[in-house]
Amino acid sequence: MNASNTSEWWERLPAGIREQVDGYVLQDAGFQAIRVVFTAGRAHGLGLVEAQQVVNDRYLHHKDRVARTPDSPLDPDSLAALAAGCPGRVTAIEAVWDGDTFHDWFVELLALTADPAGEHRLATLYRATAERYLGEEKDRVMGHPSAVAAGRCGRALAARLSVPFRFASPHTPDDRARWDAGGGGKAGDGGKAGEPGDAGEPGDVRDGRDAG
Repeated sequence: MNASNTSEWWERLPAGIREQVDGYVLQDAGFQAIRVVFTAGRAHGLGLVEAQQVVNDRYLHHKDRVARTPDSPLDPDSLAALAAGCPGRVTAIEAVWDGDTFHDWFVELLALTADPAGEHRLATLYRATAERYLGEEKDRVMGHPSAVAAGRCGRALAARLSVPFRFASPHTPDDRARWDAGGGGKAGDGGKAGEPGDAGEPGDVRDGRDAG
């Protein structure tokens, strides 16, 4: 869909729908905006992809007026503070893939705990979040920026907490790939965890007791 087609779809939406969509966009509520556009336009042939493009165009239109949702903090002190607040004893830090129609692929950084057992989200690394974290280096890294950034801050946090860092599929987005503690590797294929661009073997499980 080109810009003119996107504009045509936007103009065909009722004024009340356009006002609601812009309200969601200004609140950085992209999912809700897409849902409204898709629901209101579906009967006229508007698909989900077109709805996403219409909403993206509204983001570009409003630019700095959008109240952006704050990035997850990725500095070691903040991540350590969040991990310390998890119920139970932190036994590992794990990076896992996730994705949606609005952000595409991104990485969640989790703290795995025992007593009680559980997993707790510490940070969400969307591509834009990761690129801001990487700064000028973002154009030189090998691999998805979210994976690279998650590997770096995850390893640093694991080293600080003296626990292993795990990333079952650092080179390929896969939201089903999880570390299988019982099997000693990536669930389903026996792979190992690491970070794209890491100087070590991609299969290394990073244990903070041995890091540094």
